[in-house]
Amino acid sequence: MIKTFIISYDLKNGSDDDYENVYEAIKKYKTWAHITESTWAIVTEERAKEVRDKLIKLMPKGSSLFVVKSGSVAAWRNVQCSNEWLKKHL
Repeated sequence: MIKTFIISYDLKNGSDDDYENVYEAIKKYKTWAHITESTWAIVTEERAKEVRDKLIKLMPKGSSLFVVKSGSVAAWRNVQCSNEWLKKHL
């Protein structure tokens, strides 16, 4: 079943390479959006645990990661991605 997940993270002492590795891993999903600096959305058939396990391997020890299935109600302002993407996938 296809689901949309919201991903939020804080990299502990992350270098530019650490951030780039996380960005590239997220962009491997067919459908994704960069919502705010440390928040993304992806569309996938994977479970939240699978997404978490893939991404946490790329993050420095002590980093925080939150992956949650998107609900049916959302509101936003001044996001980096398009409003149309969010309306369609959230």
